[in-house]
Amino acid sequence: MPDPTRAAASHPALAGLTVLERGWLSSNNTIIHGAEGEPGAVLVDTSHINHAQQTVALLRHALRGERLDRVLNTHLHSDHCGGNSAVHRAFDAPVLVPPGQAAAVVDWESGRLTHDTTGQRCERFEIAGTLPPGTEFVAGARHWQVLAAPGHDPHSVMLFDRTQGVLISADALWEHGFGLVFPEIEGEPGFDDVGRVLDAIERLPVRVVVPGHGAPFSDVAAALARSRSRLQGFQREPARHARHALKVLLKYHLMEERRQPLDQLLQWAVGTPMLAELWRRFGAGQGGSPEAWCERAVRDLVASGALSLTNGVVGDG
Repeated sequence: MPDPTRAAASHPALAGLTVLERGWLSSNNTIIHGAEGEPGAVLVDTSHINHAQQTVALLRHALRGERLDRVLNTHLHSDHCGGNSAVHRAFDAPVLVPPGQAAAVVDWESGRLTHDTTGQRCERFEIAGTLPPGTEFVAGARHWQVLAAPGHDPHSVMLFDRTQGVLISADALWEHGFGLVFPEIEGEPGFDDVGRVLDAIERLPVRVVVPGHGAPFSDVAAALARSRSRLQGFQREPARHARHALKVLLKYHLMEERRQPLDQLLQWAVGTPMLAELWRRFGAGQGGSPEAWCERAVRDLVASGALSLTNGVVGDG
């Protein structure tokens, strides 16, 4: 099935940017086109390795001969950096990442990058530098602030153009929520960080948000209200977040694989460190086996229409 992709609808503040809205396996790609006198365009995030060649083709079309000067990653989950190597090979553009993950990239410690712990794929890539929070850079004749956005990922950053009010929020804020709080899955605090980042966004003069997934949106107050309501539910009942995380990780794996026999899927699930940790912290007390716990989540996803199950084979919807 092709990756559903489109250039997001225009907002006046997005003039000079191209936002490629990708399917949920892949993060959006934001191109900040270079202004006169600048060396070229800047790309924010490169999507998943499964769609790397499509990412390259989309970039060639959107750039229309413009040089790609550099690639910036908001964070290093596989759906945001999986195309880094392919984009670098195609455009010879250096990659910059949040500083907290730079050493793990250089040494390619895929466990620290969460690729091994989540059982996800990502091609090794090299970096040319970092994107430290508290700094600024110029792209598209705009001054972009690099803002720390821990919660979903401890090292994640957002990019903010204060003059035009454009926030590239990655997975810190979507129109209808935010990304999984990975520290909480691993037994570390993260919910309070999510709340602090939502508060920080509210204090900014944001006109339009370009999220990591989904279309750009301008009703920031409504998005913040929905996110806070969701966060409060998770804080009251961490097990609810754990069940949500289990389903998201299973669904994500099926988006990677497309189809997999149920027994193989369950074998993958119980052997994947992050899902095993979820079982240890939230599932084991319910009795039964980790396989049965994961199977219940699969069947819930099938019942909701998020996955299909036919003759013992699970499919992506």
